[in-house]
Amino acid sequence: MFPDDIDALARQVIEAAAARGLMIATAESCTGGLVAGALTAVAGSSAVVDRGFVTYSNAAKTELLGVPADLIETHGAVSEPVARAMAEGAVARSPARVTVAVTGVAGPGGGSPDKPVGLVHFAAVGPAGAIHAEHRFGDPGRESVRLDSVRVALRLLLDRIGA
Repeated sequence: MFPDDIDALARQVIEAAAARGLMIATAESCTGGLVAGALTAVAGSSAVVDRGFVTYSNAAKTELLGVPADLIETHGAVSEPVARAMAEGAVARSPARVTVAVTGVAGPGGGSPDKPVGLVHFAAVGPAGAIHAEHRFGDPGRESVRLDSVRVALRLLLDRIGA
C-alpha cells in the first residue's frame, strides 16, 4: 500500500514504541490519516497505536484537539503554534505518550505567498521532549507532498521515542 521506505519507517516506529512500552497517537490535517494508516499497516501495531485524529478543518482542530480558535485565527492553521497545539492536544486527549502532528498545504491550490503549496509544519511530543519542524517541499504534486510528510512524521516519531 505504501512505498517500501515508508513501510520500513513505520515498522521501526512500532518496534521502538513496543520496546519502550509507549502508546502513539497522531494528529493530522493535510495527510488526512496517512501517518496513522502507515503505522496500522504494520502487523502488531495495535499494541502501540492508540488513535489517530484527522482534523482537516479548523473546527475539528478546536473541537477534537483543543487548539484555541484564536491561535488559528492569529497564526493560521498552517503554523508552528498550531502544529504544537495539535500535538499537545493529542497527548491530552489520549493515553498516548508519543504523538506527531502534521498541518500544511498539500496543493495543488490553497497556497499563498506567505504559506505556499508544499509548506508543512510538524510537531512531535514524546519521552525525548517536544520538537517542531518546518518543511518546504515545493510543489511536486499533492501526493508527493503528502507522502513526504508521512516520511518526516515517522522520523519525528522515532526521534521522540528516543530510538
